[in-house]
Amino acid sequence: MIFIARPRKCRRVEFIPENRHFAPIDRIGCQADEIVLKIEEVEAMRLKDIEKLSQEECAKKMDVSRQTFQNIIGEAREKVVRALIEGKAIIIHGGNYELELNRYRCRRCRRQFKTIQEKENFCLRKCEIQRIEGGDNNE
Repeated sequence: MIFIARPRKCRRVEFIPENRHFAPIDRIGCQADEIVLKIEEVEAMRLKDIEKLSQEECAKKMDVSRQTFQNIIGEAREKVVRALIEGKAIIIHGGNYELELNRYRCRRCRRQFKTIQEKENFCLRKCEIQRIEGGDNNE
């Protein structure tokens, strides 16, 4: 029997740091051991530790399950702590992600869309009908 692994789903990322190399000050210019932190691991820490979102909200934003989010952030935190304790450089590079910069949200239904056309096509049909039937003129 042959088992075929399910393809890994890309993690949704909204931010890629400009600075991607960090090294202990006494190792600058030297060949220091490096730890590679994936882009999605940085995003997980940003959402949880800086944006202060719940684990469920973080997982939803990254388009992964809560368990997968927990695995990603656990691995990221372990790498950062290891770098700090062992004096290793951190390189932010690679991973399995897709960049989501342009997302459009309907103010009425709060749904998010990847393109403005997708938003307009969906919301013109659904939200406009609700607004007319409900008599709500506020947008």
